[in-house]
Amino acid sequence: MAQVDVAINGKSYRIACDDGQEDHLLQLAAFVDQRVQELVASVGQIGDARLLVMASLLISDELSETFSKLNGADDNNAEEAAAAAEQAMAQTTDALAKRIELIAEKLEPA
Repeated sequence: MAQVDVAINGKSYRIACDDGQEDHLLQLAAFVDQRVQELVASVGQIGDARLLVMASLLISDELSETFSKLNGADDNNAEEAAAAAEQAMAQTTDALAKRIELIAEKLEPA
C-alpha cells in the first residue's frame, strides 16, 4: 500500500492509498485544498477542523447537485425514449390502418 503526503491549508498529511492511486489522491487533495483556500479568503482562518467541515459540506453540496442533475437527465432520457416509442407506435398504427383500408377496398367490389 502506497503512502502520499498531501498538503491542505499549509499542513502536510500522510495518507495511505492503493498502489497506482497516488496521482489521483494528490489531485483530490489539491481540489480540497483549493476549496479550503477559497473559504479562508472569505471567512479567514477559523481553525482547521471548522474549515475542513465547511469544505466537506460545500463539496457534498456540489456532489448532491451533480447527482440531481444526472438523475434529471436520466428522467429526461426516459421521457424522450417514451415519447419516441409512442411516436413509433403511432406511425406503425397508421401504417397498419392504411393497409387494412387497402385490403377492405379490394374486398368491397367482390
